[in-house]
Amino acid sequence: MKKHIFITGRVQGVGFRHFTRKNAENLGVTGWVKNLSDGRVEAVFQGSEEQIEELIQRCKKGPVASYVQNIEVEKDSGEEDYKNFSVEF
Repeated sequence: MKKHIFITGRVQGVGFRHFTRKNAENLGVTGWVKNLSDGRVEAVFQGSEEQIEELIQRCKKGPVASYVQNIEVEKDSGEEDYKNFSVEF
């Protein structure tokens, strides 16, 4: 299963991408995370429904300096099969 995620709030410059990668790796989720020019963070999570839901819950809390206003979740039907979790630039 894959989900496409958009996170809004104070999520850039606070270690959010590193936080997401670390938690994804701990949960066994693959995919990627990156900053967007509009201040949001975008990610694709691939794993079981339970793994993805747990990672979304962790992202709602975020790292200490962050403030998450909203998380938009969409189903991702992309063909790519991710082998690890990376931070994209």
